[in-house]
Amino acid sequence: MHEIRGYSWRDAGSVVGMLCAGLLLALCAPGAGAAGLMQFYGMALENDPAYLAAGKERDAGLEERNKGRAGLLPNIAFQYRNGRNRSEVTQPTFFGEQTTDRSYRSSSSSLTLQQPIFDYEAISAYYYGVAQARHADERFRSRSQELAVRVAQAYMDALYATDQIDLVRVQKRAYEAQKTQNERWLAAGEGNRTDVLETQARYDLALAQEIEAQDNLDAALNTLAAMVGEPIDAADLDALGGQFAVRPLAPNDFEHWRAQALAHNPELIALRHSADAADHAIGKARAGHMPKVSAYASAGRDKSSSESTYGQKYVTNSFGLQVSIPIFAGGGVSSSVRQAVDNRDRLRYENDAKTREVLNELRKQFNLYNSSVAKLRAYQLAVDSARELTVAVRKSVAGGERVNADVLDAEQRYFDALKNLAQARYAYLLAGLKVRQLAGTLAAGDVREVDGYFAARKPQAAMDGAPLASAVPPLSGAPAVRASAAPAGRVEPH
Repeated sequence: MHEIRGYSWRDAGSVVGMLCAGLLLALCAPGAGAAGLMQFYGMALENDPAYLAAGKERDAGLEERNKGRAGLLPNIAFQYRNGRNRSEVTQPTFFGEQTTDRSYRSSSSSLTLQQPIFDYEAISAYYYGVAQARHADERFRSRSQELAVRVAQAYMDALYATDQIDLVRVQKRAYEAQKTQNERWLAAGEGNRTDVLETQARYDLALAQEIEAQDNLDAALNTLAAMVGEPIDAADLDALGGQFAVRPLAPNDFEHWRAQALAHNPELIALRHSADAADHAIGKARAGHMPKVSAYASAGRDKSSSESTYGQKYVTNSFGLQVSIPIFAGGGVSSSVRQAVDNRDRLRYENDAKTREVLNELRKQFNLYNSSVAKLRAYQLAVDSARELTVAVRKSVAGGERVNADVLDAEQRYFDALKNLAQARYAYLLAGLKVRQLAGTLAAGDVREVDGYFAARKPQAAMDGAPLASAVPPLSGAPAVRASAAPAGRVEPH
C-alpha cells in the first residue's frame, strides 16, 4: 500500500507556509453536523426518484413471469343467468291457430374447466415472461449500482468545488498581502505601479475563479439534494482526511475484470435476457401456424332457458378434447414472424455495441485507477516543488534577481499543483467505484471503503479564522525599481 503524504511546510515564517497552514485548517477542521458518503447513499436509496422508479419498473417486469405462467394453468369459469321472460306463442290447433301469452322465469348456470395440453403460443409466452422478468431484475441491479456512483460523483464534485473555493480564497489573501507589499515598496520609491497592477489582475482573476467554483458547488449540491430528498449545505459534507492511501486493485489484472464484466455486468446481462425474450417472441408468432389442443370439462344446469325448453329442467355434464387448427390468416402470421426475427437481430447488435462500450470504459477506468499511484506521487512532488519554488523566488526578488511577476507565476503554479492533486484524488476514488460498477460487482461494502477516506469538517469556518493576510513578512532588502508615482489600485475585499 502506498501513501501520498499530507501537506507539510518547512518554513513557517514564509508566506507560503502560513498560506498552506491556513488551507490545511480549512480542509481538515471537524464539523458537528457533517455526514459521510455512506449516509448520503443510504438517504438516496430511500429518496432518489430515479431509483424508486427503477424499483417499480422491476416489480412490473417481474409480473411478466406470472402472466406467462397463467397461460399454462387451468382456466375455470362460472356463468349464471336468471331472468324474467314474456312471450306470445302461437300454436296450430284443431280449431285453428291459438295464441298464448307466457310469463315465466328462466335460469341457467355452468361451470367450465379448460386445461391447455399443447399450446405453443402459451409455452413461448411463458418463457418470454421469464426472460422479461430477468431483464427487469438486472435493470434494477444496474440502477442500484448506478445510484452509488451518481451519489459519489455528486458528493465528490461538491467537495472538489469546496476545495477550489478554499484554495482561491487563500490565493486571494496571498495576492492581497502581495499587493500591500507592492504598495509599500511603491510608497518607499523602491517599486513601480506595474507590480501593483499585475497583482491586482491576479486578484481579479482569482475572484472570477471563486465565482465559478461557487456555481459548481451549487450545482453539485443541488444534484446531491435531488437524490437524497433534502437541502444540503457544503458544511454537511465530510472532507478527505489528511492521509490518503492508494491501494492497488485486487487482483490487478485487466483480464480478470474483463471476464467479470462479461459475466456480471447487469446492463449486458439485461440485454442478453432481452435477446432471449425476442427469441421466444418469434416462437409466439410462429405459433399462429400450429394447432392448439386442450381438455375441457363442464357442468350445466338449465331451467326454461328457451321457448323450446319451457317448463323443463336440464342437467348436463360433459368432458373431452378441443382441437383448433389454423388454416389461413391472410399472411399476418408470417409477417409477425419476420418482424420478431428483425427485433431479435436488432437486440443482438445492440448487445454487441453495449459490450464494446462497457469494455472500453472498463479499460479506461482500470488504467486511470492503476496510473493513480504514480500520478498522485507526481502531483505531490509538484506541490512540494512549487512550494519551494515560491519561497526561492521570493528570496530571489529580495536579492534583485527576480521581479514581482515571477512571484505571482510561482504562486499560481503552486495553487495549480494543489488543484491538480485534489482533482486526482477524487478521480482515483471514483475510478475504483466505476471499475467495480462496470464489472457488475459494486456493493455497499465498496462504498463504505471509499467513505473511510473522508473525515468530518466545516470548510468555511476554519478558513474565516485563518490569519493569512496579516502573516506576510516584509521582504527587506528588496531592490529599488523605478516606476511611475501613480496611485495604487484598490483591492476590493470579498
